[in-house]
Amino acid sequence: MTTTTAPAAGAVTPRQHAPVSRPSLLRLTAVELRKLVDTRAGRWLLITIGLITAVIVTLQLIYAKDAEQTFVNFFTPSLLPIGVLLPVLGILSITSEWSQRTALTTYALVPRRERVVAAKLIAVALAALASVLASLAVAATGTLVASATGGAGTWQTDASLILNAVIFQVTGVLMGAAFGLLLLNPPLAIVGYLLLPTLWGVLGELVRPLRGPASWLDTSRTMEPLFSSDAITGEQWGRIAVSLLVWMVLPLAAGLVRTLRREVS
Repeated sequence: MTTTTAPAAGAVTPRQHAPVSRPSLLRLTAVELRKLVDTRAGRWLLITIGLITAVIVTLQLIYAKDAEQTFVNFFTPSLLPIGVLLPVLGILSITSEWSQRTALTTYALVPRRERVVAAKLIAVALAALASVLASLAVAATGTLVASATGGAGTWQTDASLILNAVIFQVTGVLMGAAFGLLLLNPPLAIVGYLLLPTLWGVLGELVRPLRGPASWLDTSRTMEPLFSSDAITGEQWGRIAVSLLVWMVLPLAAGLVRTLRREVS
């Protein structure tokens, strides 16, 4: 007696899913740029910066002497309020993941946290570059109005001034982001960013033994040559580099380590 084996039913092969590609750094940066204006705090901060810049130029048109109504004199003062407020945007960009409890979602979608941090840093640096362009536009508008209303309206400027403005704004916003990475708490990071360098500058003026180190570490003094009409010397560049090492590079490095190791809950 022989037996025959019934033909086996068609074997079901598991469905092959296409591998999911991770988002590119360019896409992550675009997302972080959108986040800068999506939140109410970030949106109003940008609006406030624009309004203050416009008010400064308007006051110059009204009260400044005609000979002082030049492109350079419109451009340089417009950088200062942006340099103070824009780093707060960098702080909010970094700390919002923890203060708004979105870190769990963000780092689940992009497990490599250093890529998210890199995208945030690139986004705030691009925002700083955009702020320089905005200052140029406002200064150009003020110069056109001045030339039409009897002011000097001269356009003469030095390309190094624009480059120095880029350095000032980009390093400032990265310094704010560094404090955000290090402290991971919006109020604490904002107070630390505004208070610690200022406190160091005050101590440098009051305590005689600290005056020497303060000339190398007080950013309000080391960054001052960026707005001077004279060429920056090698020693002045050295002071800028040392102050940025202390207030930007070291907090960035320490903050990156803390962000990579912190438990998301």
